[in-house]
Amino acid sequence: MRPAYHPTIAELRAFVACMDKGSVTEAAASLNLTQSTVSRSLALLEDKLGVPLFHRVRKRLVPSDAGRLFAVDAAAVLARLDEASVKTMAFGGRREILNLAVLPTFAARWLAPRLVAFSRAEPGISLNVSARLGAVDFEHDGFDAAIRRAGAAAGSEGGLVLLADRLCAVASPALLDGRETAGEGALTGLPLLQQATRPTLWLEWFREAGLDARDILRGHRFEQFAMVVEGAVAGLGVALVPDFAVERELRAGLLTLASPRRLALSDPYMLVHPPRSLERPAFARFRRWLEATVKQEATSAP
Repeated sequence: MRPAYHPTIAELRAFVACMDKGSVTEAAASLNLTQSTVSRSLALLEDKLGVPLFHRVRKRLVPSDAGRLFAVDAAAVLARLDEASVKTMAFGGRREILNLAVLPTFAARWLAPRLVAFSRAEPGISLNVSARLGAVDFEHDGFDAAIRRAGAAAGSEGGLVLLADRLCAVASPALLDGRETAGEGALTGLPLLQQATRPTLWLEWFREAGLDARDILRGHRFEQFAMVVEGAVAGLGVALVPDFAVERELRAGLLTLASPRRLALSDPYMLVHPPRSLERPAFARFRRWLEATVKQEATSAP
């Protein structure tokens, strides 16, 4: 049951229009409503809140201090409602919608290019993909599943391994001065781009190579791997990124391998979900498609 002091959408729209236009008459015209309807909505809203939202001065509406404060939140509520409506309309006639939380770079560089095949196979299912770097609470966030690295997905159920977490060092060909690779030792003399949420990657790289890692934190720092990749393309430094994230740039010659070595980490990328998600036929089909895609690519990989 809605509390007695909660405004209706009509009251909020009338109030915001009055704030914008400065008069009931002009607000009514902008909303395609009668003047009496807008006046009644405004009076009901002020009565619910117990404070005057406007001062009436010579047929003009001058916002009170309370009105100016309330206007910021009221406009934000209406904007969020409009945004939610447009998002829902975008699904069109799709019967089933799956909500996924996915690491941003994995969503852009691995998942999105493969969804064409899924859409062809399952035209009735829409995916609502949200970028999430942090933890996902399935009970409160409303997601059907998430794609995380295994370590970050600790405690989640229903895991399906998708891809190994394997990193490569890449750089702009211009930064390497035409060399095919820089070589392990030469990397210590180049700017090394940092990934803010995984700051120990270069440390692990140099430790595995048996090299001095004391000077590794001297490059630009970015929050996401996709940003690191763009920095490397621009020639800002050497990037240490998942190999799936730079397939396109390597093929196009925008980046080249700065070292032939790969760094294989222990936590793979996984699809995780609560048990209840498998009760939804749409999600069960999506999971089977993902599993089949991963198996097919593993079989055909060189």
